[in-house]
Amino acid sequence: MKMNLEQLRSFVEVARLGHFTQAAEQLHLAQPSLSRQIASLEQDLGAELFHRARGGSTLTTAGESLLPLARRMLADAESVRRELAELAGLERGRVRLGATPTLCISLVAEVLSAFHAEHPAIELHLSEHGSRRLLDELESGELDLALITTSDAGSAERFRVTPLLEEELVVISSAAAPAVTRGASIRLREVARLPQIVFSSSYDLRSATDAAFAAAGLEPEVVLEGAEMDAVLRFVERGLGVAIVPAMVLIDRPGLRSVRLEGPVLTRSISLARPRDVAPTSAVEVMQQTIADTAAAFASRAGASMRSVRGA
Repeated sequence: MKMNLEQLRSFVEVARLGHFTQAAEQLHLAQPSLSRQIASLEQDLGAELFHRARGGSTLTTAGESLLPLARRMLADAESVRRELAELAGLERGRVRLGATPTLCISLVAEVLSAFHAEHPAIELHLSEHGSRRLLDELESGELDLALITTSDAGSAERFRVTPLLEEELVVISSAAAPAVTRGASIRLREVARLPQIVFSSSYDLRSATDAAFAAAGLEPEVVLEGAEMDAVLRFVERGLGVAIVPAMVLIDRPGLRSVRLEGPVLTRSISLARPRDVAPTSAVEVMQQTIADTAAAFASRAGASMRSVRGA
């Protein structure tokens, strides 16, 4: 016999509902496909399983004999699947992930969506802080993984750090307003003369941009200071000013336009850190892979302003 679990699942659903059309809808199959599965199963068994009529379908004697066996086989198959999943650590457990605010509204949102879709039973915890605070939480055992953006990721004795992305900082403005420059890039000196919205002093980005302006002997024109990432993006969308942000946050935001910086080009590195002396669970390992895959996909979508360094 060549019967398979899909055939048995279709058979049990038709038997439960007494109707091929309704069963096909429940199984998200086209009715012809469902009918072919049942016909193939009947051919393999050498017996008709249903009395087919215009008003519905009822079980034959052979069908009545098969139904309890089919239900038991499907239950056994589900039990095996669950046991194997639990052995892999993907039906139970938790993952505690830390990330900076800029990553939480971009990369992390897609990471968690993809991971939860595949492993809905895993409990997820998210900590949103600056990189230095995240590393402290990682060291104290409060986190399993941390997505960090600072260059000082701690000593090699404390953490295992995997570079993921090298990303440019770009100048953003409202898509509804005139472009801040006619060229493909803009110099930091020109940016300093534009009204700017700047981040809270707790942001690593704020330190990086302040240092760049100071090194160039420039003092930017600030119209709003101390905002969080989401607020900065909303204020820029409404034309309050410009901001210097990671290229990643522009993905899927049609209300913003961006231009690349030159002289100097500002970049940030995004890395994934985990404790060096703690073996990751299976769920944490899968989360690491999900993060790496999503980061690579982000780099391909962002184009020249973002480069994947996966595996570096």
